[in-house]
Amino acid sequence: MESDPPPPARKTKPAPAARTYERPRGGEARAIADLMPAIGRTAFRRFGFVQSSVVSRWPEIVGAAHARHCAPESIRFPPGEKADGILQLVVTPAHAPLIQHVIPEIMERVNQFFGYRAVARVKLRQGAVQPPAAIDAQRPHRTAPPSLKPIPVELGDSLRDIGDPELRTVLESLARSLGEVNGKQD
Repeated sequence: MESDPPPPARKTKPAPAARTYERPRGGEARAIADLMPAIGRTAFRRFGFVQSSVVSRWPEIVGAAHARHCAPESIRFPPGEKADGILQLVVTPAHAPLIQHVIPEIMERVNQFFGYRAVARVKLRQGAVQPPAAIDAQRPHRTAPPSLKPIPVELGDSLRDIGDPELRTVLESLARSLGEVNGKQD
């Protein structure tokens, strides 16, 4: 009997290199903080807010005293426009007459916040208002004292003519910060 010829030697293939992990979709992972403004913006737009900062900065816009008793609920604009809207406020029932008397002031401040005539009317709805967390009835809201750093000379004279003290304070702090930045670059 003849013996079978030996099987041909198999050529061994080199082991494939390890592949790096690739996410199936979605790209790189993103921090949740990057996603939150978009999520909040979507929710606020759904309920009638074009800009979520109106809600978050309400005490700054109308003042701490009014923010305790009223809160923005929605802003509705005419179809296809972003001006002459209707601001709906929730007001505590006991303070509704007071808030009704200061509606022109609230409209002016909200429009000043937007920078154009965003609100033409204000509607009030009586209901429970949660005061903002920053405003506590037992502890008054404190603002930072004005900085004692000098204002650059070239900007100081032009700021004296501004009649609104709040606007003057903001512009002075901006001038100080610009002075610091320019001083560090020299």
